[in-house]
Amino acid sequence: MNLKKSYIALIASTLLVSSLSARDQIKIVGSSTVYPFSSSVAEEFGATTKFPTPVVESTGTGGGIKLFCAGVDINSPDIVNASRKMKEKEFETCKENGVTDITEAIIGFDGIAIAQSSKVKSFNVTKEQLALAVAKEVPSKDGKSLIDNPYKKWSDIDSSLPSREIIVYGPPKSSGTRDSFEELVLQNVFEKKAVYTDLFKKDEVSNKKYKAYSELRTDGVYVESGENDNLIVQKLTKNESAIGIFGYSFLEENKDKVVALSIDEILPTVETISSAKYPVARSMYFYIKNEHLKDVPALSQYTKLFVSEKMIGKDGILTEIGLIPLTDEVRAKAREKVLNSEKLKVEDLKH
Repeated sequence: MNLKKSYIALIASTLLVSSLSARDQIKIVGSSTVYPFSSSVAEEFGATTKFPTPVVESTGTGGGIKLFCAGVDINSPDIVNASRKMKEKEFETCKENGVTDITEAIIGFDGIAIAQSSKVKSFNVTKEQLALAVAKEVPSKDGKSLIDNPYKKWSDIDSSLPSREIIVYGPPKSSGTRDSFEELVLQNVFEKKAVYTDLFKKDEVSNKKYKAYSELRTDGVYVESGENDNLIVQKLTKNESAIGIFGYSFLEENKDKVVALSIDEILPTVETISSAKYPVARSMYFYIKNEHLKDVPALSQYTKLFVSEKMIGKDGILTEIGLIPLTDEVRAKAREKVLNSEKLKVEDLKH
């Protein structure tokens, strides 16, 4: 009799532990740019399966990856959305914390829109002019040294630009959009200028290269505006002098309120972004924690839905809210990676 009771107690405790170590609802964190797409898939998933709608949080790419990489505990996120590739050092942090089985999924293209209120006449900027407007340090007039950014108006940079105050609402340091902007605009422009490269040669130990190439000004001209891109749109409607930096999908959703500036005479459109003609185009991703596949049974079904033609295909649901589709070949390869839970390697993260 005592043996029977002990056996029943053992079974009960096993079931309790099992219930505590598994859950039905998927936890997703990460990019504010990918957030609308991930949320749309989550809603579709909740409506068409037996599982509850996944919880999706907009934490920014960097902040999301930090949460994702913190460990494999069942309470940690299952997926992180990213508006850039995971960095090698982030991958190493994951590894150190036991998150060693990750699958990378690319879902489509996006452009970083530089936008303003639709009530004001738009203008064109070159990528270099844009970099000079927001960089913390810029070349002196003789080009021999770096100085604190003195530009207050666009016309201070070039007389062909409007005599308008430079005020830029943009994403914070935790944002993948900011990482991409720094890389595609500031680094792309400044790594070709001798004043920056000479500085790096003199100061390799402290890695002055990265700071000089990528640091945004902190004198009140560049205003960090959180991870909610809709908030930037609202600010632009109230301040007609300002420009904002956010993902193309938010431009599409708010055509009645904001318009894009052209960069090097090219406006962000589906065609210019997918062909990489638009100078500030990038890819979007999500990363899956495969260690959770067993204890979160909904996870494999959600990721399968996300990379399906129904969602990311040329006529998929997500194209209706601004996703720019991958080519057929790239999309098929991306889908296979997810379906096969292909393990991410550090070599895959090298540019």
